[in-house]
Amino acid sequence: MFRKILVGNDGSAGAMNALRTALALAKRDGAELHEISVEEHLPRYGALMGELVEARQEARNFFHRVTQEAEVIAQAQNLTLISHVVPGHPVEAITKFAHDGGFDLLIVGFTGHSNIFGRIWGGTSQNLVRLSPCTVLVVK
Repeated sequence: MFRKILVGNDGSAGAMNALRTALALAKRDGAELHEISVEEHLPRYGALMGELVEARQEARNFFHRVTQEAEVIAQAQNLTLISHVVPGHPVEAITKFAHDGGFDLLIVGFTGHSNIFGRIWGGTSQNLVRLSPCTVLVVK
């Protein structure tokens, strides 16, 4: 039985599969449910300052849509989903957040927004399994 669940959400189909599983487990166990989205660092240099401002705003808009969609799905099931968007490298940010938050289960999608290797087993999910401070469930 889990008491505090964290689900990774990058807006991908794999993340939506992970969210559905997290909702079912949270409902079954009466667990507190959180989602985390990681905004990777923006480029340090842009041709124009406006490009950086525009990229930052696009990222904010994207993560706002992702978290709002997940929260609506949770509310439809009478569950509360607490959303977090943090900056950084996905593996580092998620493992630190899971540790600091005292989570006992991390749920991630098998594939997300990754490179070709992600078609075999996503580099992010594989590294989270290896480095996470808590149990990890990778959902296909």
